[in-house]
Amino acid sequence: MKIADKSVVEMHYTLTNDQGEILDSSEGRDPLTFIQGTSSIVPGLEKALEGKATGENLQVTVTPEEGYGVRDESLTQTVALSNFGDQADQVKVGISFQMPTDQGVAIATVTSVENGDVNVDLNHPLADVTLNFNVEVISIREATEEELEHGHIHGAGCNH
Repeated sequence: MKIADKSVVEMHYTLTNDQGEILDSSEGRDPLTFIQGTSSIVPGLEKALEGKATGENLQVTVTPEEGYGVRDESLTQTVALSNFGDQADQVKVGISFQMPTDQGVAIATVTSVENGDVNVDLNHPLADVTLNFNVEVISIREATEEELEHGHIHGAGCNH
């Protein structure tokens, strides 16, 4: 069987940036399992996996446009520290929190705190980063109807 739309893919991976720094890896953990074609992984990697078979190893370079996007300065903003109420003393550079936006809830990262203002960035932390994946395809199977209805795999680790 080859990876195709609506197939369940189980893979090990290591993700590095262009400097060779490891950003994420499944090493020492369970493989990543997802349904192909459901936007569960970045588009560039999903495209590269199409048609691959169990046991294949591949190196994939994904541009920011096909990964976590190009940095958008309009996604940075300043909010008053007073908006954090009794948690204002916990607001520090580098922390992330959920923030309501016009498009729903987004993850915001604090970039600075000064003079009663908090600067936040809603860009993905890997925006503008070229992603280099080293992938080993472990297994492929057809997704069940229930998995397709729910949009995720069932089995080990499922909370249903």
